[in-house]
Amino acid sequence: MEGNMRVDERLVKEGLAASLELARALVMEGRVFVGEERAQKPSQGVKPEARVWVRGELHPFVSRGAKKLQKALDVFSIDVRGAVCLDVGASTGGFTDVMLRAGAARVYAVDVGYNQLDYRLRSDPRVVVMERQNARYLSREMFEQPMDFAATDVSFISLKKILPACLPLLREGARFVALIKPQFEARREDVGPKGVVRDMNVHRAVVLDIVEFAHKCEWKVSGFDYSPITGPEGNVEFLLEIRQKCVKEVDQKEIYNAIALAHDKFIK
Repeated sequence: MEGNMRVDERLVKEGLAASLELARALVMEGRVFVGEERAQKPSQGVKPEARVWVRGELHPFVSRGAKKLQKALDVFSIDVRGAVCLDVGASTGGFTDVMLRAGAARVYAVDVGYNQLDYRLRSDPRVVVMERQNARYLSREMFEQPMDFAATDVSFISLKKILPACLPLLREGARFVALIKPQFEARREDVGPKGVVRDMNVHRAVVLDIVEFAHKCEWKVSGFDYSPITGPEGNVEFLLEIRQKCVKEVDQKEIYNAIALAHDKFIK
């Protein structure tokens, strides 16, 4: 007789989650049920005959982080069909998954870690896996052609250390979406317990600081919005789109309005 299986593994086996990361996120969100009882933790054992189900809409991507880039493509009207793309901080591959589903011809998936990328993406011939690669040391010589589009979602490092290496990899006219994580950009004294930033003034200062840095790199801010989901500890995150040239830059008022909307949704 088959033994008990972890509930997160069962979700993947039955096609209810595209990856273990997403399965664990669903459990932690309280959306997974075993019979009529809510699953308590990803490692919870489940009997073979037990019914496992997910409340609410199933997400098609390999990780919940995919929702961030999907919003960026929609809100900023970015078309990556036939594009050569760069995913910096690929991890499980949420951004890579979004790019491929949106029609990208090739995606370079870069991450400092190893063996994190979802197997389905790793096996896709359109994906070039670049593991154990620190994004700070990327160079044009590592790629066959310049990028049409790039996006980054990195942790424990400032975008100020990532952008100088990544921006030269893009062709003229390319677009770049960067996820701003205030907890990794703010001063240490401005970060609260568990690494969470809740102060609107800190959010404003962090975003404007990154905008100013983009200007120093001779790139313009063409789009700004808040991420549709928070980080693991509840941190509000922001989506920044930059280009070398744009008709109209996003101004400070638009940035402040988006930050206020994020606070209304996630903090107040």
